[in-house]
Amino acid sequence: MQRIRLRYTKRGRLRFTSHRDFQRAFERALRRSAVPMAYSAGFTPHPKVSYANAAPTGVASEAEYLEIGLAEARDPEALRAQLDESLPPGLDIVDAVEVRTPNFVERLEASEWRVRLAGVEGEEAARAVAAFLAEEAVEVQRLTKNGMRVFDTRAAVAALELLPPQVGDGNDTGTDRADDVRPGAPCAILRLVVRHATPAVRPDDVLSGLRATADLAPPVPAEVTRLAQGPLDEGTGTVTDPLALDRAAAPAGR
Repeated sequence: MQRIRLRYTKRGRLRFTSHRDFQRAFERALRRSAVPMAYSAGFTPHPKVSYANAAPTGVASEAEYLEIGLAEARDPEALRAQLDESLPPGLDIVDAVEVRTPNFVERLEASEWRVRLAGVEGEEAARAVAAFLAEEAVEVQRLTKNGMRVFDTRAAVAALELLPPQVGDGNDTGTDRADDVRPGAPCAILRLVVRHATPAVRPDDVLSGLRATADLAPPVPAEVTRLAQGPLDEGTGTVTDPLALDRAAAPAGR
């Protein structure tokens, strides 16, 4: 059985699709593309598809991952293009590698997020970021399926900074960068790197922490995009490519 790891996106309005919605769309794409899937054993066989750390509904992402098992070998790039054609624009398969290394999920140590705060002045956001980073712990509460949980958002944050405003240049890729700055409208853009932990700390938890420490309360909901997830370089606070090890392990010329 050949195994392929895929990176896919949720862009534009497709950010509002749930993980279950994507699963249904992806399984339809597998059938339309006649991908030779491997199936589980048992009374009700299922295609061998596994997902890793899906983003919450309402959040855009450039870095979602899944793995599929094939009954027949296929070229990863040809398979990527084939599946991408069968998915709606916004749910895009953007990378594919053959699985050559184990423990992929363990490599997803952190996520890098872009948080757009419409209606917030840059100076106000900068003060809130400084106040948050100055704290040793910033605890917030969130209701989970297991009841009310308390999260230390400060411990989970590996990097948090205010980005300079950027005016769209007409080359929007679906992550809403073209709308960062609108004439006469304040807007702050944050870069956030959060370590993956249990329980998981999400960008909205960090926003709750900013509200608790600096009374930062955007007038409209934040627009959040996951830019990357993978190994964390603690020295630089950057997230690197989790598929790099599979590429490096591929035989020369493949």
